[in-house]
Amino acid sequence: LQKILILLQVTLSVVVGKTLMILFPNAMKRYILKMGEKSRMNQNPKFSYENWGPTFFSFKYLQFVLKVKWKRLEDEAHEGHPAPNTPVVTLGGEVCHVLDFMKDNRPLILNFGSCT
Repeated sequence: LQKILILLQVTLSVVVGKTLMILFPNAMKRYILKMGEKSRMNQNPKFSYENWGPTFFSFKYLQFVLKVKWKRLEDEAHEGHPAPNTPVVTLGGEVCHVLDFMKDNRPLILNFGSCT
């Protein structure tokens, strides 16, 4: 049931977004660029709007968002239950899982940060 609701929500969002892109291309470009500012996507001079803007609200965009949202359904953590074994990518590009870093009975500490 959750997957069906997510499918309906994302599909509606993509249909509305695509329609707005067709009817109001300049306004949608400004909106998408504003979203890019929040995520700092447009700070990379080699990464122009023409490279990524038109991909918003495409069929591939729909597929990607559904895949991510459906995967996150499986990653819920609940007190007293086992931790989700979320996939991660090492600095070397190797895909593994969080629980692969567990050593014996020691606690695993995840530290999230940012360097700018």
